[in-house]
Amino acid sequence: MTDRLHRTQMLLGQNATEKLRASHVMVVGCGAVGSVAIEALARIGVGHLTLIDCDKIEESNINRQLFALDSSIGVAKVDVAASRIYDINPDTTVIPLQMFFDDQTELDIVPDFVIDAIDTVESKIALYKWCNAHGVPFISSMGAARKTDMTQIKISKISQTSACPLAARIRKIVRTQHMPEFDVVYSTQVPDKNVLPGRVFGSIMTVTGMFGLLMADYCIKYLIKDIR
Repeated sequence: MTDRLHRTQMLLGQNATEKLRASHVMVVGCGAVGSVAIEALARIGVGHLTLIDCDKIEESNINRQLFALDSSIGVAKVDVAASRIYDINPDTTVIPLQMFFDDQTELDIVPDFVIDAIDTVESKIALYKWCNAHGVPFISSMGAARKTDMTQIKISKISQTSACPLAARIRKIVRTQHMPEFDVVYSTQVPDKNVLPGRVFGSIMTVTGMFGLLMADYCIKYLIKDIR
């Protein structure tokens, strides 16, 4: 046991800590929500992480994305993420994949759990179908933009969501395509209507970060299943 995981083991126990070390989590989307989820998983000691994102860091990401720094502008998000994870825990196995996830995506890995932090509806649906086809449990983030009240963020089944426009679109597709039920993180706050030209949505880290932490927490609890 390394010192960096001593406090984790004190709280969760040795068996749970070893379980996390042996687990493989795939995070799709390394932006505002995904970056915080990844950070939590790395710091708690998840031993294998696959990261998928096609984007590079831009200056406009800095207000809410953990990997976005002045020094990382222009660098692929998955590469910055991998470097940071190795700095947190060099024993972590990281697979950074700079790619766009869609219904044509083929992967030669099957993780223990998937965290969906993707922005686009089509990619989210493709990921759900991939997870279901491979028997991989997952949790999905709904819309975190245009929200300011972190106390209204919660986890529920997709069929039980409300107020979130993104969740409404996903809910309809899931119902019409007869897809299995799954859990999501969403906000019951009615979105702010102030939208910049080009449909650019405002967002802040207190909200996006809470989305990421809730998904990481859900993932961790699923993996250890209260092992002590």
